[in-house]
Amino acid sequence: MNNEPLLSVLYDTHAQAEQAVAELQTSGFDMKRLSIVGQGMHTEEKVVGYYNLGDRMLSWGSTGAFWGSIWSLLFGSAFFLVPGVGPLLIAGPFIAALVAAFEGAVVVGSVSALAGALASIGIPENSVLEYETEIKAGKFLLIAHGTSAEIARAREILGVGELAAA
Repeated sequence: MNNEPLLSVLYDTHAQAEQAVAELQTSGFDMKRLSIVGQGMHTEEKVVGYYNLGDRMLSWGSTGAFWGSIWSLLFGSAFFLVPGVGPLLIAGPFIAALVAAFEGAVVVGSVSALAGALASIGIPENSVLEYETEIKAGKFLLIAHGTSAEIARAREILGVGELAAA
C-alpha cells in the first residue's frame, strides 16, 4: 500500500465524510480502495456496541447511521481502542496498516500506532501528527488509494487540490 499514490482528506463531520464517499461511489471509484478513520463514540453517554456480522459492522449511538452506511460500502470494518488516541473506528484497507502498527512493525519510540500506520502508507511526516490530532478532536479522515490517474480523478470529484492531499 505504501508505494501507491493516495489522497487523504479530513472532514469536520461524519455527514461531510459520508457525502465524499457517496460522490466517489457515484463516480465509479473502487470502494475497496477507500478507507475512513474516525471516532464515533467519544461524546456518547451510554455504552455503544459494535459487532461484525458477515461483511457488515453494525453500531448503535449518535453516529450509528453513518458508520452503518459506511460499513456497507467499504471493504472491511474494525473497532480499536488505540493507546494515546482512544476508540477508533475504521473501514477499508487502512485496517491492515493499523494492525501491522499494533504488531510493532512500524511503531518506534513514542509514536502511536495510528501515527505509525499513517506514516507506513505514505502520509507525509508533517501531516501524520496533524491527522492524529484532528481524529482525536472528532474529525474523519478519508483515504483513497489508486493509480495516479485514479487519485487525480478523486481529487477532481472531491474538489480538493494538491495541498489538501497527501
